[in-house]
Amino acid sequence: MKKISGLVLVLFLLASLSCTSAGDNNRENSTGAIKEGVVNQLTTEMFKKLVYDYQKNPKDWVYEGKLPCIIDFYADWCRPCRMVAPIMEELANQYKGKVVFYKLNTDQEMELSQLFKIQSIPVILYVPANEKPQMSVGLSGKEEYTEQIKSLLLKPEANNQH
Repeated sequence: MKKISGLVLVLFLLASLSCTSAGDNNRENSTGAIKEGVVNQLTTEMFKKLVYDYQKNPKDWVYEGKLPCIIDFYADWCRPCRMVAPIMEELANQYKGKVVFYKLNTDQEMELSQLFKIQSIPVILYVPANEKPQMSVGLSGKEEYTEQIKSLLLKPEANNQH
């Protein structure tokens, strides 16, 4: 019995540490400082400054960023969302300086979830620099996300290289 309770205690401590470190990363990025090569936590206020101010431009999509971006709409309790997270981290590093990566917690940012009519997660929003965004619903593999980045976000760059 002591072995089982000791094991439960160790597992609880490990789980607490992993949740704490993830929370610390979110707080670090919530200051508004956007880092390249990582997935930045996005709040509604940051969204309005960095992506789209839907209150100022309710009828026309006006992208506020310079580089295209990806927004991963997720929730902590969502298993497929947790599977997407490391893929997005890899891609953020791979496309550093070309695409900005964000994640947005749908439980905490309900206004944006409603604005985009999020009913199922994960949702990936691809936001080109000069076009309207496109949405992908559900879990995909790294190859699919890479293909979407190339075709939706970096196509002008690809055309310039040929």
